Amino acid sequence: MANNADILRYIDSIARDKGIDKEALIVAIEQAMAQALAKKYGVEDVEISLDRDSGEFQCNYDVSMEEQGRIFAMSVRQAITGKIREAERDVIFDEYEQKLGEIVSGTIQRFEGDTVIVNLGRNIEGILPRAEKVRSENYNVGERIRALIFEVKKVGPRVKVILSRTHRDLVRALFELEVPEIADGTITIRRIEREPGYRTKLAVDSTDDKVDCVGACVGVRGNRIKSIIDELNGERIDIIRWNSDPTTLIANALKPAEVGDITLDPAAKKALVIVNEDQQSLAIGRKGQNVRLASKLTGWDIDIMTRAELERSVQAEDEPAAAGAESSAAETSPAADAAAAGGPAAPATPAPADGEHGAGVPDAPGPDAATGSGASGDGAAAPPAEAN
Repeated sequence: MANNADILRYIDSIARDKGIDKEALIVAIEQAMAQALAKKYGVEDVEISLDRDSGEFQCNYDVSMEEQGRIFAMSVRQAITGKIREAERDVIFDEYEQKLGEIVSGTIQRFEGDTVIVNLGRNIEGILPRAEKVRSENYNVGERIRALIFEVKKVGPRVKVILSRTHRDLVRALFELEVPEIADGTITIRRIEREPGYRTKLAVDSTDDKVDCVGACVGVRGNRIKSIIDELNGERIDIIRWNSDPTTLIANALKPAEVGDITLDPAAKKALVIVNEDQQSLAIGRKGQNVRLASKLTGWDIDIMTRAELERSVQAEDEPAAAGAESSAAETSPAADAAAAGGPAAPATPAPADGEHGAGVPDAPGPDAATGSGASGDGAAAPPAEAN
């Protein structure tokens, strides 16, 4: 066995190379040796400690470490190797857990089915699963790739770093890298909505009235936004100005389309937006992308209509009501129907008895008796019956 000074040097070297804590490594060695001795002698109360200054091992049993033999040394080595791997795993896990939501660069190493394996350096592999890949992107072995750290988890002795190219926070992280005003907090990204590979809408706000939040994100001659679009392989990005007024926010979110009147229904969280005919397709967007992303960004269910469509919709709603009113007006009483058909008119209501008439004898019918008591709503009298 190496002398005491060499043991301390080995421990220092391993701790530096593996990036693990020296004290944790010493504790792991003590535990490994104690377990090996306990197994060899069939006892459970073995305690071993390493002097941090001299490198000498001390045991509560009178045993010599140099006389333990090859099997003991192999058992200790195997246990220490396992502890070192666990310590390495914990170090890597803590490092990448702190980087959640950040962008990392790596080289595409291989494919495992639909999963892309990315070499992140230091023998660390990033995993880009199918669900986190952009459909319109192609990936080739050896290419450099930038992705968002989406999730970090321990799986056995290894750490899995899950990457994403579809998450909306990838766009956020790219803007933080390209726009210093976002990184220092002068400009705030309020909301992001994204359809990966096609279009993203970004609502920004500025804490400084002198800083144009939209202009700062675009950059001089569009240099800032261009680098982000290139990184996203041509994905379209709309940068809009945030506003707490929902009407203004909806109008901004539907840009580049120009909108007219906006009617809000706060109870249903719906918005009716009127646009000119030449702006309708632009407001809706390809396959409804523009209005769909605008709805998600603002939190309002947006309906796009031209003024002509609105008038036709209102007219269509009024027609059933008018038809119902005409139907009600056309309804008549049985007496009126009989009179119109030339039949006998319904008897008049008996008049009260007086001195000249007997009880229950009706007065002579008046000239309007032919119309009956249930005349139609328009006041037109039924025609008299023709003489035979």
